[in-house]
Amino acid sequence: MAVRVGLLLMLAAIKMLAHHAFSAEFDANKPVRLQGTVTRVEWINPHAWIHIEVKRPDGTLEKWMIEGGTPNTLLRRGLTKTSLPYGTAIVVDGYQAKDGSQKANGRDLTFPDGRKLFLGSSGTGAPKDGRDPTEPKR
Repeated sequence: MAVRVGLLLMLAAIKMLAHHAFSAEFDANKPVRLQGTVTRVEWINPHAWIHIEVKRPDGTLEKWMIEGGTPNTLLRRGLTKTSLPYGTAIVVDGYQAKDGSQKANGRDLTFPDGRKLFLGSSGTGAPKDGRDPTEPKR
């Protein structure tokens, strides 16, 4: 019985690590800065998603998905369900998906009034660049 429980715990830990590993999906060497308007926000676990439209220089629109921290974490940082209504202009700094798709892991969100919010989640393997307020200072 103890062996079965141990195996189940190990499998659960592997699944959690695979799910939360930044490097499994995003590339720390592909930083992106996206300026666009909010089209939708998904408050789902384990990560909130912000959908934006980015206008390219040729006038075409790109649809991007930005992964943030957990809804609970974002709420504690001051982001609420009413903070990003449809059409809000924002700037997001983050890291693009490894597959080159229009998906990114968000690091910082800048509101139209200049306020910044750290979107990332700690301990996921994202680059340690000093912007995470929970990172130990060197």
